[in-house]
Amino acid sequence: MTKPLTSKKRIVFCDFDGTITVNDNIIAIIKHFNPTGWEPIAQKTISTELSIKDGVGQLFKLIPASMQEEVIEFGISNAKIRDGFAQFLTFCKEQDIAFYVTSGGIDFFVYPILESFDIPRDHIYCNESSFAGQQIEILWPHTCDEHCNNNCGMCKTTIMRNFPSDQYERIIIGDSVTDFEGAKLADIVFSRSHLTTKCKELGIAHTEYETFFDIIEAMSSERKTT
Repeated sequence: MTKPLTSKKRIVFCDFDGTITVNDNIIAIIKHFNPTGWEPIAQKTISTELSIKDGVGQLFKLIPASMQEEVIEFGISNAKIRDGFAQFLTFCKEQDIAFYVTSGGIDFFVYPILESFDIPRDHIYCNESSFAGQQIEILWPHTCDEHCNNNCGMCKTTIMRNFPSDQYERIIIGDSVTDFEGAKLADIVFSRSHLTTKCKELGIAHTEYETFFDIIEAMSSERKTT
């Protein structure tokens, strides 16, 4: 039996750290520079004892702003793009699927890493940074709206609500704590790592992936047959 095609516009909200990239850049940066006291902050953030905004903000405040060049260089050079990402962008264009990056990452590595891909800047949402003070400060231009009180920092559900469910089939691709709330709103969830664990806990339907080729295959086949 052939599935009826939805009249809704398909739209992808794709995480960056640990999703587009193989590793989590924020954790990789903090581990590399190894400031005193980072481990309990990271653990409390992953366990949601600390909000994303508080946790990430506290982690970067452990690093002196004078290390700007080293931090930026490591953040960019350490990243590895997950297999199939370029092909997935091509697939989205061919299928007229809108593609947005919704990242809890930081501008100083997100934008340079994505520069070689044809993604409009206004389709990339991430946090910002300031090296003007004594410590690195993370800035939050995309905070929670009145419907979210999770202190997300870069609130993925706020962005998703700009694309209402009666007009869009919302697809989220992610791996971690920043994607938990978005998964609850999405029509389709592609998950790995912590997001898979959380989806299982909450009973959220999801498809696991390791590469973007897996996602291409799943999105291509799900519309052909039941």
